[in-house]
Amino acid sequence: MSAIENLHNRIDLTSIPFTDRGSRILLSRQQHELSVRLAERWLKWESEFGPYRTRTPLINHFRLLDGAGKLLEFQTDSYPHSLILRTAVGNFEWAFADTETLLLRLPPGRFGLTFEVFAHQAVADRRGGTLHGNRNVAYTTGARLLTNAIEAPEANLFRVSLTIEASDDDVILLNITPRLGFNRSLHRSETVIQGSRARWESWFAATPPVLDVYRKQYDYAWWIMRAGLLSPRYFFTREALAPSKIHYVGVWHWDQFFHALAYRHVDPVLAEDQLRILIDHQRADGMLPDAIHDEGLIMHLTKPVDADVTKPPLLAWAALKIYEKSGHLDFLQEIYAPLVRWQNWWITANSDADGLAVYRHPFSSGLDDSPLWDDGMPVIAPDLNTYLCLQADCLARIADLIGESKDAERFRAEAAQRVKLMIAQTWDAERGLFQAIHVGATGEKHAVDVLTPFSLLPLWTGRLPEPIVARLIEHLTNPAEFWARWPLPTVAIDDPKFDPQQMWRGPTWVNINYMFIEALERIGKDDLASELRHKTLDLLRRLPDIFEYYDPLTGDRPPKAAPIFGWSTAVYIDLAIQETAWAAKKP
Repeated sequence: MSAIENLHNRIDLTSIPFTDRGSRILLSRQQHELSVRLAERWLKWESEFGPYRTRTPLINHFRLLDGAGKLLEFQTDSYPHSLILRTAVGNFEWAFADTETLLLRLPPGRFGLTFEVFAHQAVADRRGGTLHGNRNVAYTTGARLLTNAIEAPEANLFRVSLTIEASDDDVILLNITPRLGFNRSLHRSETVIQGSRARWESWFAATPPVLDVYRKQYDYAWWIMRAGLLSPRYFFTREALAPSKIHYVGVWHWDQFFHALAYRHVDPVLAEDQLRILIDHQRADGMLPDAIHDEGLIMHLTKPVDADVTKPPLLAWAALKIYEKSGHLDFLQEIYAPLVRWQNWWITANSDADGLAVYRHPFSSGLDDSPLWDDGMPVIAPDLNTYLCLQADCLARIADLIGESKDAERFRAEAAQRVKLMIAQTWDAERGLFQAIHVGATGEKHAVDVLTPFSLLPLWTGRLPEPIVARLIEHLTNPAEFWARWPLPTVAIDDPKFDPQQMWRGPTWVNINYMFIEALERIGKDDLASELRHKTLDLLRRLPDIFEYYDPLTGDRPPKAAPIFGWSTAVYIDLAIQETAWAAKKP
């Protein structure tokens, strides 16, 4: 079965919208009506339209009517390239003509359409009409318009009502754009629909094969990786994947590292651009932004503390992952200097008096609401110092590849020294783990009293003595702590602060699993790595959608976990490819 057929009706139009690569248009269903939201944030609109996640659709109450003006009920058949509404008067088929334009193929005969648009002004014309507002909308058809009325039931809201006499291959073009110029040029519906199908088929054809057991969710994962892309606009300088096109609209720094893991298998340049979009906005001192939105950057926040905010230093790690697949050495040449500035910023701006790095803002960790920050900031964190050690090792490898041998020696020495400091200052021999340490206003320090897997993450350095490795593995594989039915919880199950429903206070995040799988492989624990990989893949394919995080006890979606989530999707793809390669090596 082709990927197109495999994905028949996976796009349910309620939790999963109909959308396409680069487009901000999200077409959804409410009973027998459709609506169009835009994957745009624009905080300045909140006072008028509300927060972007709950904002009223730009186009709402889109209804199909029969010849007598009564509501037409419809059944849907969805595919990646088209959405068919089956009604008593015939089939209406949607497809993307371009990133800002939906085409609706009409059945022959007489019927009606009505929909509402938030706009400031509207004008009807002989082929449809135009509406101008925060976003501009044009509807255009070559069909015979028996009626074409635009009413204003309230301020800044217009209701469009059409009665249409359609012939074979008549269409309506719905163009939604921030620009003043519209796309109102009509094309044959079959050309548009088949063109869209061909682009999707080409995308799926480029994906590596995987074992049959993973194939159904694998095709859906690749749908997310293409459909979730946003086109460049304003500060959004490259085509990049939003973490969730309906929940997190923009680029969040470390999400891009994991997104690149998947893209490197089909399009190395697209994978590289997931990193370039961050480097495009690097500050002069080397800092990289926490998030990038159309309308600006997030680099400083005043809540819950007043500090610069970024994300964990894993950029060099991700760059090497891309290079190992592409062999594109010039990419490493291109980004080497920004990578070095990034590493130096962390060390110079965020080190305590004893040489270990601290988080000054909880969001810089990526673990926003973790109990690790309950005592306040700053915190000397095992995960941060692990990342800096790993990034130093990756920078050393990159330096070797591009002929900077002295830099390579310096970075390897830096990695070795950081591990020594971690053992000397944060290793708790009695508990057998690395402690997170809160630093008080006058420099006093105390261990943060919560058990998380991040106290075990120094395994990933591959530089720890065997006795320490053994103690950390005991914690990792303890079912009462982290080796849950659906590992790895982000707070130990037996810790008083464990909450399986609340973001980083207990749920399983599969990008953390990915880190530990790689860590276990790096230290030669291949069987444990394989078991964790299997459990992670099984977790990600047990539900129809792919979510931000999961309940480690039940494997279900906690209520606030975002759907169609990017890094969970990318992790599934990369692990499925890994598992397929692993199986091929077995005798």
